[in-house]
Amino acid sequence: MPKKEKLSKRQLDVIDDLFAGELDEQAILQKHKVRAKLYNQWQAEDAFIEQLEKRIAAAHRQSAALIARYAPIAAAKLVQLTQSEKVETARKACLDIISMQNLTTSPAQAAGKPQPVNPDTSGHPPQLTEQTAAKILAILAEENSHDNNKS
Repeated sequence: MPKKEKLSKRQLDVIDDLFAGELDEQAILQKHKVRAKLYNQWQAEDAFIEQLEKRIAAAHRQSAALIARYAPIAAAKLVQLTQSEKVETARKACLDIISMQNLTTSPAQAAGKPQPVNPDTSGHPPQLTEQTAAKILAILAEENSHDNNKS
């Protein structure tokens, strides 16, 4: 089994700063006195790329967890906005609800892995009340008639 290359403290510090979000890439390289040529060499090293990809994957998992934590609140707010007296606000909320399927896709589903089906995670969007569904349809019909009138 080949021995894994270790990254230098300087390389790890650059990676840490890339994810700290306080500086852009060029400023980070200047801070650590890393020339572009050296940085390009690092990017050709398997160990550097592997560490960078691990950090990227961790950041994606962290953001997915954050979105998942607040998705119920966002969904409830969207449903409330469908009742707005401002037609454009209600219309946009309805469209966002319809497009929420992307938010409810788990990482395993996105990767195409089969998912067990049970009542809580059937993959079906939550049921809308008849009143909310009627409002969505009315707004969509109104939008369709506006689009047809513009043509």
